[in-house]
Amino acid sequence: MLLTNWSVITGAPCSGKTVVIDELARRGFRIVPEVARAFIDDEIRKGRRLVEIKSDAAGFEGHIFRTKIAIEAQLPAHEGLFLDRALPDSIAYYRLEGLDPAEPMLHSRRVRYRAVFLFERMGLVKDAVRSEDTETAVRIEGLIEEAYRELGYSMVRVPVLPIPERTDFVLRHSTPPGCRPA
Repeated sequence: MLLTNWSVITGAPCSGKTVVIDELARRGFRIVPEVARAFIDDEIRKGRRLVEIKSDAAGFEGHIFRTKIAIEAQLPAHEGLFLDRALPDSIAYYRLEGLDPAEPMLHSRRVRYRAVFLFERMGLVKDAVRSEDTETAVRIEGLIEEAYRELGYSMVRVPVLPIPERTDFVLRHSTPPGCRPA
């Protein structure tokens, strides 16, 4: 098992993960953006619609999962950094789509994150890359929590706070050795 110094920021859609990740980057911490969001944004720039991008759930989720594997394989395990979602999130999304999560579960057992933060949900705001409704967001949050707990993680719940305070909360509860602003 690969023991890492990485902290994961996860949660349902519209839980404020990305704005805190952006704030951590602004403060000089190394971050890894959310793979699915980056992929969807790129595909939309190419002229595809969200419904087209997600029409093949197995293909979409498989692509996101394989990309996460490739990205995490390139990261130095000893370096303190923050991930906007990680491999275990794919377990939740596979289950959401009715797919067999065996492969994401297998790969997720091969890596150990230093800390996992579950961001509490905020009000759902639709945008060009979000297809979820409130009911689905609640379900995703439960599936994410279930996946990480199955892997033996004690998650730190991050309350809804203004961005600077939420970022400070994460830093107070996680800053791993070697994880300092550049």
